[in-house]
Amino acid sequence: MTQPWRIGVVFGLCLLIGAGAVAWISVATLRLDRAEAQARRQAALEENVRLALWRMDSNLAPLVAQENVRPYFQYSAFYPAERAYTRMFAELQPNEVLVPSPLLTFESPQVLLHFQVSPEGEFTSPQVPLGNNRDLAETGYRKTEQIEAATRRLAELRNLAPAAALCAALPREINVAQGQSPNVSPNRLVRSFGSRNQPRNQPASQRRLSENEQESRQQAFSNAQGWNPDLSLQTVLAVPVREATLQPLWMGDTLLLARRVVADGKSYIQGCWLDWPVIRQGLLESIRDLLPGAALETVRGPPDPGDTRCLAALPVRLVPGALPVEMAAEPSPLRASLYVAWASVLLAVLIVGWVLWQAVALSERRGAFVSAVTHELRTPLTTFRLYTDLLSNPGALDEAKRGRYLETLRREADRLGHLVENVLAYARLERKGRHGRAETRRLAEFVAPARERLADRASQAGMRLEVTLSDEAAALPVRADPGAVEQILYNLVDNACKYAAAAKEPVIHIAAARDGRSACLRIRDHGPGIPHAESGKLFRPFSKSAKEAAQSAPGVGLGLALSRRLARQMGGDLTLDEAAKDGACFELRLPLAES
Repeated sequence: MTQPWRIGVVFGLCLLIGAGAVAWISVATLRLDRAEAQARRQAALEENVRLALWRMDSNLAPLVAQENVRPYFQYSAFYPAERAYTRMFAELQPNEVLVPSPLLTFESPQVLLHFQVSPEGEFTSPQVPLGNNRDLAETGYRKTEQIEAATRRLAELRNLAPAAALCAALPREINVAQGQSPNVSPNRLVRSFGSRNQPRNQPASQRRLSENEQESRQQAFSNAQGWNPDLSLQTVLAVPVREATLQPLWMGDTLLLARRVVADGKSYIQGCWLDWPVIRQGLLESIRDLLPGAALETVRGPPDPGDTRCLAALPVRLVPGALPVEMAAEPSPLRASLYVAWASVLLAVLIVGWVLWQAVALSERRGAFVSAVTHELRTPLTTFRLYTDLLSNPGALDEAKRGRYLETLRREADRLGHLVENVLAYARLERKGRHGRAETRRLAEFVAPARERLADRASQAGMRLEVTLSDEAAALPVRADPGAVEQILYNLVDNACKYAAAAKEPVIHIAAARDGRSACLRIRDHGPGIPHAESGKLFRPFSKSAKEAAQSAPGVGLGLALSRRLARQMGGDLTLDEAAKDGACFELRLPLAES
């Protein structure tokens, strides 16, 4: 037979190859699953980004559109209504009626100040009336502290956004037909606020969808701010006033909406100073349910047409941050399937390993059995051959020798018969066959039929059998197989005769007592006992090798294993009492019959 370690090595190599292949497949599958999950998360993120951009642009559109449709003359605190569209910037006449500008009393948390820059670079504001206009404003339009606060803001704006910087940031030419700077359409204007930080790793379909959404947002925003009723009135009156569309500008950290206005041949700059921190906070709050970790960053520098995360209304880029866990894509069932597959593979490996181990163990037991039985049969066969040769010449033997030889042959025959009986009984148990039938008897009726045979076996070894049964123990109702009980007792007595025959007190004791729901038979001798190191394999079948059988008492190591299996088949058990100090003591428990 192939040595077990070779089988183990081959099995281990096959296991490593199989596990490596399954592991490689698992890694590749997990990599694809992670890529798919990442794509799903990215798609969910992009969808939320598009919704957030739409929502923010929708929130900004009324503000920008409202500021964009304001006529140029409203940027003065008071203006003459009769010539608002004719000679607005001419000197006032004594009898002209002045109308207060809507911006004089305008209040908004998003707009800090409206302003106008004259061709000479002088900053004015409709919220900061000067001279007689201030006295008129304080009569009921504006409080003094409000005018003072607006004055301070106007002074601050002069420092944050100098006239020269504003003039350089705005186009000098104005398209008369559209009221815009030449060659600057709303879409191109918004695209100029792009960023180089646009993620390039998103799928092409996602990028196309984001670009289409951006175009739609830009067109919707352009439509919202493109209609100005005052432009049509100027056209009817043929007044030489041209107003460009308001453009968002960053002057440092200051966000402005500004435009160039040409009236009476002179160029003015008009616009408003936006409160960016307030606007940013409002925009982020409006998309908190979509992107809790979002941020808004200012956009400066050259345009990036590929950026689809810029707002259409302001030069601001959305940084979406991480998608919340509860909003992330659901886990793929592929991972759970992979776990099930691994569990199945491991279970299959365990089953194959267990079957292989059982096969190897069976082969080992078979080899040990053949070796032990061969050795066990050799001695009696040699004895048979020798004594039959001697008995074949009756004239050379007297009657005493003839009797001794015949007794030896009988003992050897009994020994072979007992060996064959154990082997056949164990074979029946291995085939899951039933050994006899269980009967209900008193305990004494199980022991009495085997008593003579047990005593005869003890006397052959020069020992004495003592059976002690109290009246209470003898009357215990036991349900068991009489033949199995006799075979177990004979195996135990036979072992005592083999190993304890040379004891100082050659006695084998059999005693009985009740132990809970069992009747306990104790078989004890006064021999050398059983070392603790050997007690672990005591009840294993064929645990004695041929070498061990040659160096110890005869036997194949089957009697105790057979006896335990017979006892357990009847519902009892056979154990070694390791607490016994003198010799070996075995306890046979038999189930009591139900009353």
